[in-house]
Amino acid sequence: MTYRMRQDADRIIAAALRAVQPDAAVQRALAAAELTGTIYMVAAGKAAWQMAKAASDALPGRIAAGVVVTKYDHVMGEIPNTVCVEAGHPVPDENSFRGTQTALDLVAKAGAGDTVLFLLSGGGSALFEKPRIPAEELQDITGQLLASGADIVEMNTIRKRLSAVKGGRFAQLCAPAKVFSIVLSDILGDPLDMIASGPAVPDRSTCEQALAIVKKYDLKLSDAAMQLLHEETPKQLDNVQTQITGSVRELCTAAAAACRELGYEPLLLTDRLCCQAREAGSFLASMLQTHAGSGKKLAFLAGGETVVKLTGHGLGGRNQELALAAAPGIEGLHAAVFSVGSDGTDGPTDAAGGYVDGGTMARLRAKGLNVYDVLADNDAYHALKAVDGLVMTGPTGTNVNDVAVALLEN
Repeated sequence: MTYRMRQDADRIIAAALRAVQPDAAVQRALAAAELTGTIYMVAAGKAAWQMAKAASDALPGRIAAGVVVTKYDHVMGEIPNTVCVEAGHPVPDENSFRGTQTALDLVAKAGAGDTVLFLLSGGGSALFEKPRIPAEELQDITGQLLASGADIVEMNTIRKRLSAVKGGRFAQLCAPAKVFSIVLSDILGDPLDMIASGPAVPDRSTCEQALAIVKKYDLKLSDAAMQLLHEETPKQLDNVQTQITGSVRELCTAAAAACRELGYEPLLLTDRLCCQAREAGSFLASMLQTHAGSGKKLAFLAGGETVVKLTGHGLGGRNQELALAAAPGIEGLHAAVFSVGSDGTDGPTDAAGGYVDGGTMARLRAKGLNVYDVLADNDAYHALKAVDGLVMTGPTGTNVNDVAVALLEN
């Protein structure tokens, strides 16, 4: 039973990820676009290489030069006339700054009548960055936000104001050239100004909101950084055309279809999951408890992006923590809970997420591990690794949030 459910989980994950690859969507967008003059390509985010490769294939010989800035180990090969830079995520590093400056040097060549093809995906907030404060302070503030439990909208509201390229400022730097932007969404509700902190989108957030976030999480900022939070971001841009593609709903729909093919009756609970990861895991376990013994083969799905409030010093990610938190509630059931990040990396680890089933608690105890101590130390990675509960996909080439699935066999 346990082995079969793990096989089912792996099949569902693979099918869902195949369905949200950005290649076809990028090529459809370019087929309908009017790109004038010399075309310069800039791609930033975890899916940047895949999107840039698709664009290069769709526009053979038309892209004069390009720059890709993506996460470490996400470049899968050479792209004609394109420089690829791998950089830090979720905290920006020197390669983030170097890659971004290379992109800025490129678009500085664009003049009136030319086009900057801007391919953006989640992760761009860290990967595409030119800080307006010392790099060390930006890295510290990013770390504070990650540890605080702030959601992605709150994080990006702060980061926009500390950056020379976020919050619409990159589009301003591209002028007088026009910007044609294709955006792969990784934020619930697809708010364009928040995806990768909206480098080429008018910013809807306000200084008042940024200051409220500082107060809410008791962030420690220098006087210089606080002054930048009082400076408003661009609210209007007239040189940008944007097309959004991909979403967590597509990821959930594909996962549900795979569940159905395997004989489960799927129910999508939400595609806007945004609570603490531990709470989400516990909730999914409670759903399985309620329906155990119903005689039905069921699958409950939830897409979105949970958060983790750091209370320890272990290693893990939100998907691993969600899965592990479900383990106590499904002990002894013919059930499984798994959660994965569509980009293939969960937190600062090499895992995409985690998997648990009705036998996980017994396996943890046999290894001398207490699940509650592990969760308190935010060390889901090592606990799941010890019981073969990590989900490993490698970089997937896409990034449209996470999907969690709870499977029940009666």
